This record gives sequence, structure tokens and C-alpha cells, in this order.
Amino acid sequence: MSRKLSKIIIRTQGVCRDYNRNGVITKALRGIDLEVVRREFVSIMGPSGSGKSTLFNAIGALDTPTSGTVFIDEVDVAQLNADELAYIRCKKIGYIFQSYNLVTVQTCLENVTTPMIFAGLIDDQARKRGMQLLDMVGLKDRWDHRPLEMSGGQQQRTAIARALANDPSILLCDEPTANLDLKTGQEINDLLVRLNKESGATVICSTHDHRMLDVSDRVVWIRDGQVERISRREDLNIELAAVEVGHTP
Repeated sequence: MSRKLSKIIIRTQGVCRDYNRNGVITKALRGIDLEVVRREFVSIMGPSGSGKSTLFNAIGALDTPTSGTVFIDEVDVAQLNADELAYIRCKKIGYIFQSYNLVTVQTCLENVTTPMIFAGLIDDQARKRGMQLLDMVGLKDRWDHRPLEMSGGQQQRTAIARALANDPSILLCDEPTANLDLKTGQEINDLLVRLNKESGATVICSTHDHRMLDVSDRVVWIRDGQVERISRREDLNIELAAVEVGHTP
């Protein structure tokens, strides 16, 4: 009998992350307690240096907390061996980065299909799925272009298609619109919302983009490595209005 999935897909308990640079300790995270519900759209917001990206890396099993625990599907990530961690990163989580992280010598399609090949899909199947994903993000006619032949928005769409390669249950997005103009950034936001609704993937965005207030189920406000507050959907319209008239929520 298969194990029934918990409603909570990500849970952190007392997560701290310290960095030691030449004997100077920087406390990037100071005891983060957070639960994310399956299929939820959550934005993590805060000023530069607040710990957003550090929390992103901890949640995504890309970095190990100094103390505290990260659970993915109620599994303690710290207890996993290298192969189990690789499986989590390959199959359960899709990563979308501010700098796109595309392989410049590969075509758009090759960038998207590479995670599928690592996951064991044969070339023909990977190519077929890759073209379907590129069609989903509006890049089917750019399949043979390399990253430097595409705009920033097209590169980010490619990165999103790549993140979806192995049908992950979690999409982690680190500043996905930071390098884009306003119009393209809004298109990327709209695409993430659509993917959240259509694929059912849980979306977690670390972002400065206050337009995310309008699409998030919850916003987690981070300051000085701690959760300052969490705003739920019913509160967000009020906070968005405050942002639009020039006030900081």
C-alpha cells in the first residue's frame, strides 16, 4: 500500500544557517519555522540580505542548515544519503534561478531534456516531452536556439521548461523576474501562476517583485534571518494597495 501524502509538502523547524568568513560569524537564518501546503503558491519576500536566498537553498536541499531540520514530504533531508538527495533534486524539485543557469553550448531543447536523460528517460521520449514543455512555455519555434541567441525572457522560459522536465511536485524560484523588464517579468509571473494551477506543483518564490502579492496564496516576510510575519490571501489585496501608493507593508 502506498503511503498517503501529507497535506504539508515542506516543513522547517528551527532552521539556522551561519557563515564563517575569516573568523567572522554571519547569522543568515535565525530559527525559521515554516510549513508549506501542497499546491500552494508562496512568495518569500524581504530586503536584500534578509536571508531569502539562504532559505531557498535550505528548502531546496542545496545547502545544509547549521542547525534545525528541513522536511520534504515529511522526510528529514539531513538523513538522506548522496543518492537519495540526488533523487530529491532530480525528481521532486524543479529549480528556477535568477541567472537562468542554462548551458550556453546547448540548444534550448537540449537544456530542457538534460534532466530527463539524467533521470533515465531515453532520447526519443525526452525529445518529445521537451518539445511539449517548450510549447507550453511558448518556445516551440525556438527549440534549436542557444541561450545567447535568445532574450532574457526566453531564457527564463527555457529555465522554467527545464524545471518542469521531470514533473516535480515543487517549483523553487529564486528571483525569477529580477533580470527582466516589467512586461516580461509580468509574463513570467503569469506563467508561474498558470503552471501552479494546471500542473498542481507547489510554487515557492524568493523575490523582490511586489506583483507577486497579487498572485500568492501567502507571503512570508523575512527580515534579519527570521520570519517577520506571514500574510494570507485575504490580507494581500490590502498590502498590494499599500505598495501601489508608495507605502511599505
